[in-house]
Amino acid sequence: MLRALSTAATGMEAQQTRLDVTANNIANVATAGFKKSRVEFADLMYQHEVAPGAPTSEQSRSPTGTTVGLGVRTAGVERSHGQGSLRQTDNPLDMAIEGAGFFPVSMPNGETAFTRAGSFKLNNEGQVVTPEGHGLQADITVPPDALSITIAADGLVTAQVPNQVAPVELGRIELATFVNPAGLDARGHNLMAESASSGPPILGAPGENGTGALSQGMLELSNVQVVEEMIDLISGQRAYEVNARVIRAADEMLQQAANLR
Repeated sequence: MLRALSTAATGMEAQQTRLDVTANNIANVATAGFKKSRVEFADLMYQHEVAPGAPTSEQSRSPTGTTVGLGVRTAGVERSHGQGSLRQTDNPLDMAIEGAGFFPVSMPNGETAFTRAGSFKLNNEGQVVTPEGHGLQADITVPPDALSITIAADGLVTAQVPNQVAPVELGRIELATFVNPAGLDARGHNLMAESASSGPPILGAPGENGTGALSQGMLELSNVQVVEEMIDLISGQRAYEVNARVIRAADEMLQQAANLR
């Protein structure tokens, strides 16, 4: 009975983690470029009261043995990088990636972060930056007298300026891909960082070598499906309640054992 208490407690802790992840998914349903996460579980160690194949007599062995599990643990939280739906904004600095890839962003400490959120702005120097002011690694600077900005699917950025017929080339946006994008380290603010699990970034032009193409005037929404998250929420809540009932049942059995005269 004491073992049942601790085993059910691990189940409640695991389902609490599941609910925490589901709550974060639902909270970010309207966050541009957000990728949902999923909890993975693994069973804990087992106590072998009778090992499988142990001799039960001089001429026979136990076919299955007697093993009792000690609960469950959170094996990991995997981020799903499936494509989110696109929304047209008509903002010339909004960009969506159709396919694989991340926008490399230069951080103040010199490191490079990566994001799928393509809602970019111009700072006071005309540089293309994130809403937090972090510039694209491509270092695109738009002239103050630019009449329009065009971002091609292959990342080429041009601007139409007065007194010039041909557009002026401002630079080319590159995208980063990873061998294991699920291994990226989430840093918040729609940013992720390279980790030992993700591998180093592979920079390339959009639309080449499996990298997604850019769509100007579009934003990629989150890939969270609210109906799926609500089903997962209900399932996690019921699993939590069942584990709580196991603890209650074990407590009642212990109470009856303590009341024996």
